[in-house]
Amino acid sequence: MKQRCIVSVRVAIVVSLAVAVTLGTLVIWRSLRVMRSAAEDVRAEHGFSLVVRPLPPPPNRGFELVSSPDLFLQAARFQDHLYLAGPAGLQEYSPDGTPLHQYTVARELPGSPLVALAPAVLADSREPELIIASASAGLLAFNGRTFRQILPANADARAITAILPVPSGHLLIGTKKRGVLVYDGKQITVLHPTLGALYVTALAGNESDLWVATLNRGVLHFYAGETDSFTEAQGLPDPQVLSLAISGETTYAGTATGVAVFSTGHFSRVLAPGVLATALLATSTLLYVGSEDQGVIVIPLAGRHPNPNLGSATPLAEVRQLFASGDAVFAVARNGLYRLNAHAFGWQRVLEAGTTVLSDRNISALAADASGRLWVGYFDRGLDLLASDNSRARHVEDEHVFCVNRIFPDSKTGAIDVATANGLVRFDHAGTEQQVLTRADGLIADHVTDVVSYRDGLALATPAGLTFLDASGARSMYAFHGLVSNHVYALGVSGDELMAGTLGGLSLLNKGDVMVNYTTTSSNLAHNWISAVVPVGSDWMVGTYGAGILGLDRSGRFHSFEIGSGHFEVNPNAMLVAKDYVIAGTLGEGLYFYDRQSRRWSVIREGLPSLNVTALASANGFIYVGTDNGLVRIPEQKLHP
Repeated sequence: MKQRCIVSVRVAIVVSLAVAVTLGTLVIWRSLRVMRSAAEDVRAEHGFSLVVRPLPPPPNRGFELVSSPDLFLQAARFQDHLYLAGPAGLQEYSPDGTPLHQYTVARELPGSPLVALAPAVLADSREPELIIASASAGLLAFNGRTFRQILPANADARAITAILPVPSGHLLIGTKKRGVLVYDGKQITVLHPTLGALYVTALAGNESDLWVATLNRGVLHFYAGETDSFTEAQGLPDPQVLSLAISGETTYAGTATGVAVFSTGHFSRVLAPGVLATALLATSTLLYVGSEDQGVIVIPLAGRHPNPNLGSATPLAEVRQLFASGDAVFAVARNGLYRLNAHAFGWQRVLEAGTTVLSDRNISALAADASGRLWVGYFDRGLDLLASDNSRARHVEDEHVFCVNRIFPDSKTGAIDVATANGLVRFDHAGTEQQVLTRADGLIADHVTDVVSYRDGLALATPAGLTFLDASGARSMYAFHGLVSNHVYALGVSGDELMAGTLGGLSLLNKGDVMVNYTTTSSNLAHNWISAVVPVGSDWMVGTYGAGILGLDRSGRFHSFEIGSGHFEVNPNAMLVAKDYVIAGTLGEGLYFYDRQSRRWSVIREGLPSLNVTALASANGFIYVGTDNGLVRIPEQKLHP
């Protein structure tokens, strides 16, 4: 609040003005107090219960990490040391770049990828701390010696995407579903009703003048209690905003197709059109634009022509952060930390990720072949053939082996069939690619979601229906032929029976013909979206995308479980049946374990690098658990909860 002192030679005027100013100040103070109290009341109504505690040591369940890449997302300086964070954990370096400590996810840290770093002095702390945001385990505060955890009870409040410390000691928190939250040292609440229910990707500014980047709703500007929204209609090049930077009264918003410039809160122009701007750094004269695949573009703000690409001579790709330290400019990329060499006008790598066995962390499929070799499929990086001793892997990636959905070792032929988004790819027992089957070869669709051995051939699931392959060729069926839905996610086989899990329910086939369909209207099925189905004895275990796990008996009745059923999602084809148990991978809820003798489910969360369990396999006496954040294995006898 600005105050003006008015000096007058007339004492009476001075006294009158002083009284008026005092009364006016009192009125304003009371008004601000009422407004602040009202804002606090609104926040309290949208508060989340939480626990603040010293980080407990995770129990050792016996899971072993399989070497996966250390991807870098963010860096921060704290207590004269450099810290790098990413999905694998937190790494600490001395000023000369010597590695000092490594804090690993699911070991020293909770089983959740790290997404953001920022040094701060929070309202509930008397010392500087490094604030670390995780994707699902809340916040960590590190004082250089020990960690404490700030853990909201609500899962949506734990799904953090960005953090921003502000001078008041508060911490602004961006989330995937709850918009912008604020931690004031006592509670976590919604910052403002207009900033709720957003998927936040970045934050910039402060508590009273805040810019919010979102995944699909453009950028929002919260100022003086009001919120302005900017989308394509207001000049934004794309509604997906990935990065923010502020310099003086100018704000830059990096989108999927360029950088929007705002001057004093108003849209001005677009820079770097067509560039996927994943990171920004603004100075008074230059704008640095980090991109997904074009390195770093440097734009002189006073000129018209940007320097096209400062990353072309180095493997500088997937830039996640740009920051200045002293006179130097740094870029955090997927594979390391780079420093801008002002003399050579290029980037020099100063830190790099170590050598690892696996090619990626985001696992989509697992299977073991007859030799005990583990096949590891990725969401967008092809697959690895992992040696039985986990010491080395051979990578396979091409235009067809890219997005892997399912890996099926065919015991009848010895072939390995890989279902991908670009067809069915068949390998021989040595791991050599032999054949690619697509629509041109008779499949009902190129995108294959599952593959199983059925009768004298194969059955393939696709978003357009089923295709059967045998010696006579290809034959397809879809809803016109009685299938409950065209979009088939999962297949299960028991003798001549084929169970097809679809977006619209279950279809039971016998010898290739539809015998019965199960939906929420025709049966007691709790949810139509079926993501996994496996035979268990004479019955079936059914994974759903919204109602958890259900049992289906021979009479056609579905049965729920006390723990195994509920409002959670089973990931596509993430179910494995063994003699004594069944395990299922879920979206954000960890690993579910079913004891076939007691017929009870339990949940395993400790020891996993992520609670998003995407794939399962058994090989060489181990159970392998794939997640969106790496691969772990555990001796089969230790798996029991």
